[in-house]
Amino acid sequence: MYDEHWYTFTPEVQQSRPSGAKTRHRRANSLLQQPEETTDNNIPEEPLPALFEDQEEVNAPPEATVLRRAKSYSDFYDIATAHLAGGYGGPKTKTKKKKTKGRRNNHSLWDALMIPASVASTLPVEEDPYDDALDQGLLQASQQEYLLYHDQLALTEQHLGTLIDDANSALKTLETLCQSFRAVEEQTTSFKAQCDDLLEEQTRLQTLADEVGTDLHYYAYLDSVSRRLNALGAGRLVDDDAFGDILANLDSCIEFMIQHPQYRDADTYQARYQALLTKALHLLEVGFTNRLDQVSGELARQITNTQSESARHALAYGRFEEILMNSYSLIPNIQRVILGAYDQNGQPRTGPNADIFANTATNLFHAYFMVRDRDLKPLTQHDLATFHLECKELSIDTAARNFVKQCFERSFSEATLFHKIFSIEAPYSPNPKSAFAALNSHQRSLVTGTNISPIATNLQSKLQTCDLQTICNLVGWVTNEYLLVDYDEDETPFVAHCRELTSRLLAEHLWTFTDGFFDAEITKSITKAVVPPEALKLGATAAADGGSSAAFPVVKRAIELLVLFDQSMPKERCQRSSPVIFRLVRETIAALQRAEVRIKAAKNGTDPDLFMIKNLLILKNELLTLEIGDVRNGTGTGQATGLGSSIQHLGQIWESLPTAGNLFGLVSSSVSTFSSYIPGSSLLSRAAGSITGSGSGLTTTTTSGAAESQDAGEQLDELLRQSIYAFTRRWAAMFNEAKVKASVGGKNLTQLERELDEILEGAFAAQPEVMEKLKEAIQLDAQTQLTGGVKTGTGKEKGSVYTGGSRASKGSSRRM
Repeated sequence: MYDEHWYTFTPEVQQSRPSGAKTRHRRANSLLQQPEETTDNNIPEEPLPALFEDQEEVNAPPEATVLRRAKSYSDFYDIATAHLAGGYGGPKTKTKKKKTKGRRNNHSLWDALMIPASVASTLPVEEDPYDDALDQGLLQASQQEYLLYHDQLALTEQHLGTLIDDANSALKTLETLCQSFRAVEEQTTSFKAQCDDLLEEQTRLQTLADEVGTDLHYYAYLDSVSRRLNALGAGRLVDDDAFGDILANLDSCIEFMIQHPQYRDADTYQARYQALLTKALHLLEVGFTNRLDQVSGELARQITNTQSESARHALAYGRFEEILMNSYSLIPNIQRVILGAYDQNGQPRTGPNADIFANTATNLFHAYFMVRDRDLKPLTQHDLATFHLECKELSIDTAARNFVKQCFERSFSEATLFHKIFSIEAPYSPNPKSAFAALNSHQRSLVTGTNISPIATNLQSKLQTCDLQTICNLVGWVTNEYLLVDYDEDETPFVAHCRELTSRLLAEHLWTFTDGFFDAEITKSITKAVVPPEALKLGATAAADGGSSAAFPVVKRAIELLVLFDQSMPKERCQRSSPVIFRLVRETIAALQRAEVRIKAAKNGTDPDLFMIKNLLILKNELLTLEIGDVRNGTGTGQATGLGSSIQHLGQIWESLPTAGNLFGLVSSSVSTFSSYIPGSSLLSRAAGSITGSGSGLTTTTTSGAAESQDAGEQLDELLRQSIYAFTRRWAAMFNEAKVKASVGGKNLTQLERELDEILEGAFAAQPEVMEKLKEAIQLDAQTQLTGGVKTGTGKEKGSVYTGGSRASKGSSRRM
């Protein structure tokens, strides 16, 4: 283990190995070393060989070394071969090495004893005894752990081989089983198909058996239900749950017989089932009537003897509902019958037995309301007595409002109770088979959701002696209070119920009643109005009222009636073909035409055309202000929109004048400036087809086309166009004649201008815009008559014709 270069033998100084050397054993300095002798100085010093006792002979596996990396497979083989042959692979190499080491150790030993080589060579060489069995035993002892691992690996390899053999055997067995299963599957495929066919056949037979059993049930049920309905005490069935099942089964049996008329004795069984259904429903009617009589006998006396209104209301509604609903199944059976005839909204159902159920429902309704009307007679009489007393003490208007409120509250309570008992609602419906029609067929003194005749009858009996203003106030209050929708508040059931009652009360009773009063007033104050001679003159117009204060008395009264009608009626009724508005406008136009004839015959200084222009314009502006555009005696489609100012509506008279024919082109150009000043004119579009005459004369009667149209608004527009055209043509002709002849009737041009100014100011003093436009139209018409052609421009030629007067020119710069 020790090499010679590790130390040098020196007698004087003991040399030790470096501290950094890594050895397994550190040998102490030998005490046998002799002092240094210098007998032979020429003998060179030789390093001591490694001591024999320091050399370890351990038969153990070599230490792990890092082999050179193979570059290829052949190179790897060479490296492995060289490694095994390098002293670690076989015992022979080891034996030689050991012998060499033994000899080297012997030489080293003699050298250590300072024996010369010549003497040492003569000495006998001690050879190390070598025991191969001991070497094998030591080798086996040193590799005992690895041999144990080798035995374990061998045993594991044996077990693994056994597992592999078992696995191969199992795979062969499984393959055999798979082949057997395939064979079994092929054999059972046909059997499975046969089983499926048998199951299908079984299902078909089961279905057929069920159908046959069901069909037989519809036949077999006849005997059982006949015994139950014909037995003694069958009336007690109506208060049992089984009665509802009987009704449902009878209904199903009748429907089945109707659907299968080809079955044996289907007609016979159908008739018998219908007879049994009728009998069952009759039992239900009798049971319900008896129940009502029982409740009525208990409560009617209490209601009559009670004077408190709150106590009466509690007995009539709360206590009545509690007692009537306190039954086992009577009310549910009644609700089932009602729902067999109507849906939740009271509309009729369709079905083979719907008529039978509807007839029974009508009888139930009649029996119910007959008892209610009888029991609530004290409350109804008290409400009427209060209404008559208030009419005497307060006023008819106040009494009528309180009566309407009380009736609406009573009707809502009745509707709520009706819904709880019969489980349906009965709103208004035009269907004659609806629940509303069935309930409305029975007229009673009790106010309900379907019976509002008592309200209208009592109101009309008091309003018959009132004036038109009172009637309109009441109708307007009812409309605004209950009919018009307030979108800021949520609609409650009471509000919805009141709106429905109000719509029916107005449409069926009060509107017709009010229209009759308006017709009577129109006949009295317009058609047969007595007009004194002083009323045929033009009065001064006030700017505040747009000229209505100075209007013809008949027109003034017509405007008052229009405003009154508009305030009492909703806009939809005023704006859409109201017969009252139609007759009012038509009679007013007829009165104006009669007044025009009287003015022409009397020659009292009033211009008839200007009289018609002023009054017709006032009436037309009032119609448009109230947004009444369609004045037809029936269903119309026209509708106008208010423009905010009555003067602005005058422009609608002039718009269509440029489209008149060649005969009226002169007037068209003279009035075309009106369109630029007053917007939205469309009333003169039919001027060419309706105006007749020449510059000296003009027909003022209405055309047949306007009369046949049955539109009083068109008739009014036609008369207004004719009057304006006649007025401008006549005065233009007078100015042209005065210019040519220097005078007309003893009046020169200046006097005519002054006279025209006075006439226009007398009629339109507060409306200078109208005066300006009329003068401008006369001027342009005069130019056209002189030139005999149509002028394209509208400017004035200074000094050529009438200029319009100095006082009128002051307002020429004003525009709306």
